[in-house]
Amino acid sequence: MRSDGSSPADVAWALEGPWTHRQIAANGARFHVVDIGEGPLVLLLHGFPTFWWTWRHQLVALAEAGYRAVAMDLRGYGGSDKTPRGYDPMTLTGDVAGVVQSLGEAEATIVGHGWGGLLAWTSAVFQPKVVTRLAAVSAPHPRRMRAAVLDRRQLTASSYLLGYQRPWIPERKLIADDAAAVGELLHAWGAAPAWPDAETERIYRRAIRVKPVAHCALEYHRWAFRSLARPDGLRYARRMRTPIPRAVLHLHGARDPVVRPSTAAGSGRYVAAPYSWSVVPEVGHFPHEESPETVTRLLLHWLESS
Repeated sequence: MRSDGSSPADVAWALEGPWTHRQIAANGARFHVVDIGEGPLVLLLHGFPTFWWTWRHQLVALAEAGYRAVAMDLRGYGGSDKTPRGYDPMTLTGDVAGVVQSLGEAEATIVGHGWGGLLAWTSAVFQPKVVTRLAAVSAPHPRRMRAAVLDRRQLTASSYLLGYQRPWIPERKLIADDAAAVGELLHAWGAAPAWPDAETERIYRRAIRVKPVAHCALEYHRWAFRSLARPDGLRYARRMRTPIPRAVLHLHGARDPVVRPSTAAGSGRYVAAPYSWSVVPEVGHFPHEESPETVTRLLLHWLESS
């Protein structure tokens, strides 16, 4: 249910469950979050092409384990504001810090997948007072990802980025035929035989068709590629040399075809605190959905021991 008591069942991004849907203001925009449980805050950040619902398994498990679990729709996704700009990591980590504060908390454990993982790494450098520790899933440290442009195999795996650089055509292709391309992407990037099931694919295909989510989602990728040699991108890369001062859990799918495990390995060199690296077997780019029990177990063990 939403915090105002109305039913969200007819909204693509507002799926019902034991959580509460809320809209909160932060960093000059409004963000949709789902909130469940009481205790230390764990803020969960999704990647592409998903939305907050990607964390449905972990939300419930975290709440049962004594945490306040909150998953947000990143800027441009789901029920959050779809602004014309602001898809660079610096602005987006301001969103993360603002959401934590608007939730009435001073700090949080940040857990992110894909782009959300990149924001978890970045938040620990740009917003260190807000981040108590971070977990990155399928997300190398940004410096490792930047260095991977020299790796032919990773460059081939990330070749889809080139196709996303054209204006408007990629978003039209993404939503054509009821967003069939999103279903194809989920199947291609996942590795677990039974994932995604038909309902999961339907939900993600429906969510990406909310206007202008497809365009906003691709703006993340456009900034990442186009900023490589721009002053803002170079400043960001230099800033990310700062050692991460917080404990890190780093999880990666053994069969991730998008971000190779070898690209993610070695991210610990940028961490000046306890660093835990685990490869999740037999899964691809979405370990927390392809093998939710394994990821949840690793996450809870780390939270209890770190």
